[in-house]
Amino acid sequence: MKIRPSLELLLSNNEIFPLMGEFIDVSNSIPMDFSPSNTDLIEVNLSDTHQFNDYVFGLLEQSGKKYGIGGYFEHRAIYSRSAVFATELQDFRNIHMGVDIWAEAGTPVFAPLDGIVHSFKDNAGFGNYGPTIILEHELRGEKLFSLYGHLAVMDLAHIQVGTAISKGEGFCQLGPFPENGDWPPHLHFQLMWDLLGNWGDFPGVCSHREIEKFKNICPDPNLLIGNLPG
Repeated sequence: MKIRPSLELLLSNNEIFPLMGEFIDVSNSIPMDFSPSNTDLIEVNLSDTHQFNDYVFGLLEQSGKKYGIGGYFEHRAIYSRSAVFATELQDFRNIHMGVDIWAEAGTPVFAPLDGIVHSFKDNAGFGNYGPTIILEHELRGEKLFSLYGHLAVMDLAHIQVGTAISKGEGFCQLGPFPENGDWPPHLHFQLMWDLLGNWGDFPGVCSHREIEKFKNICPDPNLLIGNLPG
């Protein structure tokens, strides 16, 4: 297995612009528990996006916070809603490899680092990413890719591969359902050292047997988001 560089070290002299225009911490966010231990999910029909949406935004309204956070390499119970997460080996992909930021549709997203548009695609279909943009960054000679999923369709209308995106530039937004892959509005944010040949797409969820493989490829994106609650 290839030894990957330390993201924290590569970012040590690089000022980061907050992904959502403000750093996320306990003052403006709550953790969203979508693990099998959350028995409240038994009462939610996750295949009904309206009901799922009411559950997510009901929690945010009760908390008085702007953002809900879904964690990095978190075991999830919500992926049974779509056949997208089945695998050819008859196991199931339910380990979340990025960070989710649940917020209102239309919430802007900003480039945390200088980069270029590597690729983009509308990964349409129930439970998929919907509109997706991947940026390519260079940090001290190392390439790093960042993925932004569940965007608005309009975000793909005016970008081109190779376009420079400056740090702090608002270049996309959280999309509404159903165009965002038919999810309650949120951003799936993920980092990759290697895209493994993917274009405008990359797995955001893996099976238990793939955890070590993908942890080596996908560093923790929290450094670009804020001091997230546990």
